[in-house]
Amino acid sequence: MASSYEPKTPLGRFVNELEETVIALLLGVMTLITFTNVILRYGFNTGLIWGLEMVTFLFAWLVLFGASYAVKVTAHLGVDVIVNLFGPRGRKVFALVGGTICIGYAFLVFKGSWDYWANFANLPQTTGRWFPTGFEEMRGTSYRGWYEVIDIPLPEWMRFIEPIMNDGDAYEKIPRFIPYTIMPFGMGLFLFRIVQATVRIYTGENKTLIVSHEAEEAIEDVKHMNAGD
Repeated sequence: MASSYEPKTPLGRFVNELEETVIALLLGVMTLITFTNVILRYGFNTGLIWGLEMVTFLFAWLVLFGASYAVKVTAHLGVDVIVNLFGPRGRKVFALVGGTICIGYAFLVFKGSWDYWANFANLPQTTGRWFPTGFEEMRGTSYRGWYEVIDIPLPEWMRFIEPIMNDGDAYEKIPRFIPYTIMPFGMGLFLFRIVQATVRIYTGENKTLIVSHEAEEAIEDVKHMNAGD
């Protein structure tokens, strides 16, 4: 099962509660929009035109944001059959190697996420194929903040971004850089959590990046509960 995570500082507790609240809100809003759309479609032969697209974006936010949270609480699944053939020192070495590989992977995805999002946010993409070596020079055709989503209308209270991102021209739908923001943010947070988890393994605070034997542990928990009864 996932290891219990207990924040040690007031800031840690605040961040942990904030992450859990965001995840709960994303799930709640997705459920509310889907439920409302079903009622409108089958009860009144109408629906929220933007509902499906909104739920799709919210699901992406949930996945990308939840991935880093799962790293923090050691909730990602994995297979450790071969690793468990070694002693504690060998398992630690394998865990550190796995953490290093994950850091490299997360860094590459973070770079790609930034470059993709920057394409819609009027920001420069990075240079370098694998690792950033700088930022590209912005030209007139590089500013693409005018790209919009397909169905979700722009709320009136967000009109202030038009002179900043769209040269004062009006948006009909929300610009793509807003929902796509989760890509660099989520992957940056994922990279940070992977580094944290690897450091915890190195210092001995944790033993692995993954949760394993969850079925066996669940059975053992049930046996202990029955024995207590």
